[in-house]
Amino acid sequence: MRLQEAKRDYYRRTAKKEGFRSRAAYKLLEINNSYHIILRGMYVVDLGCAPGGWLQVAGKAVGPNGRVLGVDIRPVDPLPNVQFVQDNLDDNFLAEKILDVMGRKVNVLLSDVAPNVSGVWQLDHARQISLTQRAVSIAEMILVRNGSVVLKAFEGEMFNELRDELKKKFNSVHLYKPRSSRKTSSEMYLVCLGYKGS
Repeated sequence: MRLQEAKRDYYRRTAKKEGFRSRAAYKLLEINNSYHIILRGMYVVDLGCAPGGWLQVAGKAVGPNGRVLGVDIRPVDPLPNVQFVQDNLDDNFLAEKILDVMGRKVNVLLSDVAPNVSGVWQLDHARQISLTQRAVSIAEMILVRNGSVVLKAFEGEMFNELRDELKKKFNSVHLYKPRSSRKTSSEMYLVCLGYKGS
């Protein structure tokens, strides 16, 4: 077994043992341990949340006084301390629906969205960046001032433009590649702190 396969298998087995729905949970755990963006009592939205690994991490982090809302086009089995809206990111009323459910603007927006991969790299990259830009548009409508955003993005020719755009909207933007990501994967996480709007 190659090292990458062994690592992937390790995170999958550990996720199962620890009760996480996906090994992706460890990516958010790593990010939150590094940047402490999700704290007790916060309101958090997770876009592209299925099957719910990030929701589990966020739900535990915010505690009973916080609120977590997941959004995905696929259904998600219920989780404690978590609400869910089945919807598409392209819905023009999605931000309105999120605010309606949460009752106020949120502290953190998470986005682990990715398109169905076609295998044509330039197309997949463009689709993924487009989804991430949509997540940013939603964040601008629902995020409190000084709020935080974590966005998955595929590295490629459109990546730097996205990062530069985010630098105008947030006080700081950090690039993070979790240990639990595959080394060969082009995915990178943009950890954006201190939203300047709202």
